Order: sequence, then C-alpha cells, then structure tokens
Amino acid sequence: MKFNPLFAAIVTLTINASAYLAEIFRGGIQAVDRGQVEAARSLGLGYFKTLQKVVLPQAIKIMIPPIINQFITTLKDTSILSVISVRELTMNSQIIIARTYMPFEVYSFAALLYLIVIVGLSLLSKVVERRLQYDH
Repeated sequence: MKFNPLFAAIVTLTINASAYLAEIFRGGIQAVDRGQVEAARSLGLGYFKTLQKVVLPQAIKIMIPPIINQFITTLKDTSILSVISVRELTMNSQIIIARTYMPFEVYSFAALLYLIVIVGLSLLSKVVERRLQYDH
C-alpha cells in the first residue's frame, strides 16, 4: 500500500478540528452558571428538561462564535492541504494555463476566490457575534 500524504493530512486535520470542537462544546456547557441548573432542578424540572430548556440555549449562544472561528480556521488549514498536494494542483494549473495561455489570470482568480470566501466568513462571524451580544 502506497503512503498518501494528502490522506494523512486530511485525517490529521479532521482529528484536530474534532478535538477543538469537542473542547468548544465542553466549554460552552460548563460556562452556564451552575446556580441556574440548581434553580431549575429545585423548581421541579427533570435533568433532561433542565438540560434542554436552561443549559443548551445558553451554551449554544456561547458556542456559536468559537464554532464559526473554528470553521474559518479549518478552511484556512485546508489551504495547507493544497500545499501538500502541490504536485496535483500544479499539474491541473498547468493544464488550464496551457489551454488558456493566461497564468497570471488563473492564479489571480484562485487567490481572489479564496480571499472572498475568507473575508465573507469573517464578516458572517462578526454579524453572528453582534446578534448574539444584542440577545444578552
């Protein structure tokens, strides 16, 4: 079996992102004040109702900005995967450039698309954070 560095990079990126998301979920749930849980339980709410009605709504509001940031980080990390598979990308780019005779335009278009996606996701992250701050 042949070693595929792209596959190894994808597995590593997936494990890394999963670990960060698990920590974000843990931190979001633990950030909810324990007194609110105790108050809900003393009012007669069961454990799962307390989790559903008290803990999760607050935890989700806390977790959304870090999840969006993790998504942006993962998107940026995928560009590292591109570096790992430079040979394949270079081959495809050379084919496109050979057909169009426009290397600057091809590379500029790819960079512009990447920039638009990253800026768009960053702006989306700020909008979501602002809306969540108004809800508090």
